Amino acid sequence: MALLLFQTPALADERAKILVLGDSLSAGFGMNLSDSWTTLLQLKLDDLGYGYKVVNASISGDTTSSGLKRLGRALRVHQPEIVIIELGGNDGLRATAIPVVRDNLLQLVKTSKDAGATVIVAGIQIPPNYGAGYTDEFTAMFFDIAAETESPLIPFFLKNIALNPAMMQRDNIHPNVKAQPLLLDNTWDILEPLLQQPTS
Repeated sequence: MALLLFQTPALADERAKILVLGDSLSAGFGMNLSDSWTTLLQLKLDDLGYGYKVVNASISGDTTSSGLKRLGRALRVHQPEIVIIELGGNDGLRATAIPVVRDNLLQLVKTSKDAGATVIVAGIQIPPNYGAGYTDEFTAMFFDIAAETESPLIPFFLKNIALNPAMMQRDNIHPNVKAQPLLLDNTWDILEPLLQQPTS
């Protein structure tokens, strides 16, 4: 008589998910991922007793277009309760036409909301050498999208960081390890009111 052996499947993580869809600013570029703001966010959630798992789906060099291509699968796999969209910086550095970036961001937000997630839009600014018209329109785009979709907005993801050389890596584009707690603070101010109360 054959003896059938059944493996017990690993228990799935049942915590509500916070999906971070970003670029190098959230992917831990130039540092150990354990030092990145997304890891610090998970530690803070755990310390405060919030039952959330942070899923970092950020890729260095990502644009709104490439982010949009992989969003659907990320939503299906992780079924997040909250999605933080931190994309657009690379589009701006490539001087991508504002209507193209705007349309991609709108689709990112609407697709996430259609999947049942609350969406946070992370506002990005680019250097003024791209011209006042483009940079001003680029900055305003995030505010407009957040208002149009009724989504919470991080006004400037790199607040207190971008113009401080002590907080930047040598390329003057990417935040360094010292800046990661500030990125967390900028995010936490908007994220915390959306969280379910800590479990007792």
